[in-house]
Amino acid sequence: MSTDVTADNPFRDEFLTRLSPEPCTLVIFGATGDLTHKLLIPALYNLALDGELPPTLKVVAFARREKTSDEIRAEFAGSNLKQSRQGHSSEFWAGFQERIIYHQSEFGDAAGYASLSRLLAELDAARGGAGNRLFYLASAPDNFEEILSHLKEAGLNEGCHGGWARIIVEKPIGKDLASAERLNNMVAAVFAEKNTYRIDHYLGKETAQNIIVTRFGNSIFEPLWNRNYIDHVQITCAENFGMTGGRGAYYDKAGALRDMVQNHLLQLLSLIAMEPPTDLSADSVRDEKVKALRALRKFTTVEEVAQNVVRGQYVAGSVNGRSAVGYREEDRVNPDSQTECYVAVRAFIDTWRWQGVPFYIRVGKQLPKKATEISVHFRRAPHVLFQTLPARGRSNVLVFRIQPDEGVSLRMLGKVPGLAMRMEPVKMDFRYATSFGKASPFAYERLLLDAMAGDATLFARRDEVENAWHFIDPIEQAWHQAGQPPTMTTYPAGSWGPAEADELMERDGRSWRRI
Repeated sequence: MSTDVTADNPFRDEFLTRLSPEPCTLVIFGATGDLTHKLLIPALYNLALDGELPPTLKVVAFARREKTSDEIRAEFAGSNLKQSRQGHSSEFWAGFQERIIYHQSEFGDAAGYASLSRLLAELDAARGGAGNRLFYLASAPDNFEEILSHLKEAGLNEGCHGGWARIIVEKPIGKDLASAERLNNMVAAVFAEKNTYRIDHYLGKETAQNIIVTRFGNSIFEPLWNRNYIDHVQITCAENFGMTGGRGAYYDKAGALRDMVQNHLLQLLSLIAMEPPTDLSADSVRDEKVKALRALRKFTTVEEVAQNVVRGQYVAGSVNGRSAVGYREEDRVNPDSQTECYVAVRAFIDTWRWQGVPFYIRVGKQLPKKATEISVHFRRAPHVLFQTLPARGRSNVLVFRIQPDEGVSLRMLGKVPGLAMRMEPVKMDFRYATSFGKASPFAYERLLLDAMAGDATLFARRDEVENAWHFIDPIEQAWHQAGQPPTMTTYPAGSWGPAEADELMERDGRSWRRI
């Protein structure tokens, strides 16, 4: 599939509506952790390489370990060499690393924030203009409260000399509704909602953003986006690995439902299900996403959870020729764990548009492939003319591939060449990697720029997070209540999940899409 948006398109500038990032100082709390090394620094490096970063941007790496700026720069260089999407240029890095300054302090040390305040004032004076500060909570959530309280005590939650102060909060936003509300209250006591950016990197992916364009910018889809034409929707997040990088301890406390469904996958669902916003401003888009999340039908009994949700754990098996141990044998996982690493949910959205249309969500580890996609399955056309002809895949399916091969495809029926009348499904395919002649930026690149520009469209608002927990909490409560909780199923590593997840679809006369 080709596109008209090319570098020499004379109308291209009409479509560039992005706000420009403003000069600021980015302060990263927990700068020695994996998030900073693997994602944030490579994102900033690639933005600088593309000429997207404000030229006077400085990065203050705030962490507890005793280091110098030269030491942290050398460590970041090693990480960037492995993680940068555009490779690593030692020559370019030499100039880029001058933006990075290390600031050593314990998170609970008030003196460290006082010295941070002085450092930021010096950087503002050297840069000239307003004192804009962007704080990034890249530490463990247990540290958020003391970091926030000390920022407020030091007066760093307010902009300086007419500038702004914003904060980026990483997931998880709580482990249930009560803890999410507590964290949101904690942040709200220090930063206004308009200055709070709850990051979900799935929303920074090009295809996730393209859902809005596909839905509302194309007359071939917009009139069909309702219960009259759509049979069901599937959202799949498959991972072909287990507890890598020592994640067993964290994951065994969280599980697939909290770790993936509550945030990433419900965010994708809201983009598919939302009504048209009045405009593309942050609050207009997020207002409609919240309405969709509020309309999710809540499960009120253990029986409803058992009928509509499947949870499972992988047992020993083989993934693409690689032997894999079972979940309970993974490092730092409780051998008697009752934490799910696979979950399938049948959800309904009680609105006029979606009444009776099921949304099937599945996520799991140690599956055959790594892929995230949304597939919209349209109702079958009346096949009166072709009822005597065999045809596979009679329904049209629109697929948004979120990762790894970002793009959109449409399945339709076509006649097989030849004298006989035979039908087969054919695919119209659009790929970001080839259609636009340039690589898509990584999600964190886009999101960091948006936070610098003050555009919160792709960040979760407080009511989005809390309404998602309203849907998730009854499921968790049913699983962990005393008595007879719904069954924990199992599946061999390398398979597509438990048989019970297939049965969930088969009861409705449907099946999971083959990825």
